[in-house]
This record gives sequence, C-alpha cells and structure tokens, in this order.
Amino acid sequence: MLEFNTPGWNGYSVKWSPYFDSRIAVATSANFGLVGNGRLYILGLTPKGIVAEKWFDTQDGLFDLAWSENHENQVLVASGDGSVKLFDISLPEFPIASWSEHAREVFSVHWNLVSKETFLSSSWDGCIKIWNPNNASSIATLPTHSCTYSAEFSPYSPSVLSAVSSDSNLRLFDLRTPASASNHLVLSLPIHAAPRARPGIAPAPAMPPSEALTHDWNKYRDGVIATAGVDRTIRVFDIRAPAQGPMSTLQGHDYAVRRISWSPHLPDLLLSASYDMTCRVWTDGSNEGGQLDGDPLTFGGGKEMGRMGRHTEFVTGLDWCLFGTEGWCATTGWDSRLLIWDVRAIMGR
Repeated sequence: MLEFNTPGWNGYSVKWSPYFDSRIAVATSANFGLVGNGRLYILGLTPKGIVAEKWFDTQDGLFDLAWSENHENQVLVASGDGSVKLFDISLPEFPIASWSEHAREVFSVHWNLVSKETFLSSSWDGCIKIWNPNNASSIATLPTHSCTYSAEFSPYSPSVLSAVSSDSNLRLFDLRTPASASNHLVLSLPIHAAPRARPGIAPAPAMPPSEALTHDWNKYRDGVIATAGVDRTIRVFDIRAPAQGPMSTLQGHDYAVRRISWSPHLPDLLLSASYDMTCRVWTDGSNEGGQLDGDPLTFGGGKEMGRMGRHTEFVTGLDWCLFGTEGWCATTGWDSRLLIWDVRAIMGR
C-alpha cells in the first residue's frame, strides 16, 4: 500500500489519469469543506513513492474532479462557490477557464466518455448543466428540483445522462428527446421503492426515502446502474426494467456510502467508500445467477468480498486504475491521506 499525505487539506475526490498509469489527481478542501480554500493536487507515482508534481489553490473548497477526455493535461474541478474550473497542468497556477452559473455548491463533474466534447456539472441548487469547454456559457440546464449530489454521462451514449439526488430518485435524461415540459427527463426511479416480489420469498418492505449520494454505470452491462447513499445500502438497477425495482441489494456499511465505482475489469465487481471509514469490494451476484439468500432485505446473490479499513476519517473518494494488472485503486478521505492499494489483496484473489 502506498500513501501520500495532504496535511491541512481534506480529500474529497480522486481520479486516475485515463492517459498515464502514474498520474493521479486529488481534489481537497480546507476545514473539511465547511469554509476556506481548496487545492487540486497532481501526483506522480515514482519508484521512490508518490510525489506532488504540482498543485493549484482555489478560493473555495473542491468537491469533485474529472480528467478531460480529449486533452491529457486538462482537469475539471467542482467548487464550493458554485463554479466549475478547468486547469491545464502544463501551465502556471490559474485555471484556463471558469464557469459560474450554479447558485450553490457544485458537487460533481463528469466528462462525456463517448463524444468527449462535452461535460456536465451537478449542484446543490437542483440543476445539472451541460457544457462545452469552448463555450462561455452552458449549452443546457436540466432541473432536478432537489440537491443533486452525483451526475454522470452514460458510457454507452453521448446523449444519455443520469443523476441521483436528495429526494431519493434516480433520474435519466436523454438529450435527443424534445426539450418539452419534461426537460429531457425520460425516467425517474424511486430508489427506496420495494422490489418486485420473488416467488417463494417474503416480500421486501419499501424503505423510507433517504438522500442518494452516489451512483455509477456498469462498464460491461448497458443499463445497469448502482446507487448508494445515506441509508447505507447499495442497490443495483436495470433501467430497462424499472418496474422490477433493484436487481440486487448490498448491505454492510455502518454509515452513509459516499462513493461507489464499478470495476473497469470485471462486470460484477464494485467498490464503495463510506463514512464508516472503510472501503469495501462487492460482487452484485450477477455471475452467480442472482441466487436468493432468503433475507427479504438482502437479495440478488450479492455479497461483500473484502474490506480495507486503513483510513481514520470519512472516506469520500475512490477510483480504479485502468492500466496494468486489474485491481489497483486509489482512495482519499477527510484524514488528509491518499492510499493506493490492491483490491485483490483484501479479496484473497
């Protein structure tokens, strides 16, 4: 396990470069993001350990980041002052572009993985905005009417995006639809709703709504999305069959789940980071055919495969490495530490 400390700066998000296996970006905030400045770290993995290649200071805390999909040196950050900033790490200290249309904190940013020409941001102001880095203003605004903690483009279509928010709904937007009264909204799925009853199994009760903090698209199964949040439960949905409810539920965290990410190498594996100071790796049970275990609150055959408990504060960010031997990941948290570790070591693989 490798470690890098960011004293005075509490981690919120970490992303491995999609271009280099030795470069990692970390978004941090002073004073746990409650008040104060932010700092974007660009870190390099060397034979002597992790070194800070560069950093950029901002006037407000940073909550998320995303590498550009069409420029190896550019990084987006989401700021607490409602702005989205684009940095070029080959240039000096200031951002090369900044957009300030959100009315409250920006909590997520995500680059379009298919067209690579646009990116999105979501905010506590109840809006998702679509941007082109060459434009001075946003090209579309999608209201959710609730605090939107996480939004992502589909890895399968340049026009489809999803979001989860404080009203416990998973929303799906399709920019190819007319911008009518629905504002491109094609699906609003209550995350907390009871799943469809299974033969021979006691029906699972509906859960009370709670804030959804994170979600992620499966990289191998089109239409499969995992969500998680304050109720400590990870749910896996197939948006092509929304009426069936979650295909699988994964329970075990002691506090809210702050971030989840599907493996880029295996279709059934996902990683979670939680306020209980652990990171856990799960299988959603799809490789086992979704076997039922008889518990009405946990079904689908999914289970915890292992956990990492080296963080000493809330774990807020995680990401998988796309390169080399499958299983390497990076995590960051409020303990001002970045950890790089091998998921296989805690799975016993």
